[in-house]
Amino acid sequence: QVQVVESGGGLVQPGGSLRLSCTASGSIFSINAMGWYRQAPGKQRELVATLTSGTTTNYADSVKGRFTISRDNAKNTVYLQMNSLKPEDTAVYYCNANVRRLGFPGSNYYWGQGTQVTVSS
Repeated sequence: QVQVVESGGGLVQPGGSLRLSCTASGSIFSINAMGWYRQAPGKQRELVATLTSGTTTNYADSVKGRFTISRDNAKNTVYLQMNSLKPEDTAVYYCNANVRRLGFPGSNYYWGQGTQVTVSS
């Protein structure tokens, strides 16, 4: 039983900033990695940024230099700081966590419900 919940979405003007957060909870032994994905109307869901427990990061080319992913391991929480936002950043943002559960071998992926980010003047 693992739950992933995002928050922090909203409406911002171009050039503005927004910070998303995502918390995983439940029967968790450890979290191997957490990441952010987004899906705009008419487009496929795409990877935005990922962060492993070992602090390795990956960013989509479209957000590199503007977005920063970070993690609070004690809280099982990952953040996405979004700066210099553009209208093309408008999408539903989803959090994904690769989780090892207590008493179970291996790991599995869990998705959050998504949070809407709208960038418009």
